[in-house]
Amino acid sequence: MQDVIKELPKRAKDKHNENKKFFRKLKSKPPKDLDYIMQELHEAEFERTDCLECANCCKTTGPLFTDKDIERIAKFFRLKPQQFINQYLRIDEENDYVLQTVPCTFLGTDNYCSIYDVRPKACREFPHTDRKKFQQISNLTIKNVAICPAAFNIVEEMKKRIKG
Repeated sequence: MQDVIKELPKRAKDKHNENKKFFRKLKSKPPKDLDYIMQELHEAEFERTDCLECANCCKTTGPLFTDKDIERIAKFFRLKPQQFINQYLRIDEENDYVLQTVPCTFLGTDNYCSIYDVRPKACREFPHTDRKKFQQISNLTIKNVAICPAAFNIVEEMKKRIKG
């Protein structure tokens, strides 16, 4: 798995223009059954992919924290939301709450998340490949194929299934 992760940014870069072109077409004329196709591809990929072998998303990027996330996680730690913010978060250039440091503070050496049951919405939904109206998040998906081997595989399979 480490070799796959190491090669991923290069493979994603090699496919970048092809992916941009594909998503441009997808946005302008999405198939009627796109949500079903994405659900199917997502489920099939995650039957083969064990996130615990990888955890590259947790090692290389930080999620956005919504107000609900902050309240839920602060409660889990028995902290006031502001205490949680002060201890773990910062405001980024887009005025969103994000982790102060990457890799994620809550990621263990075994790739398990110490706050898994209360993790942020962004983490629960990553890599967003089973999302409704998938064509609306093409820029995010293009970024995610460089981070997540499963997202890379899903997009490659998607290009085979949906001929432009």
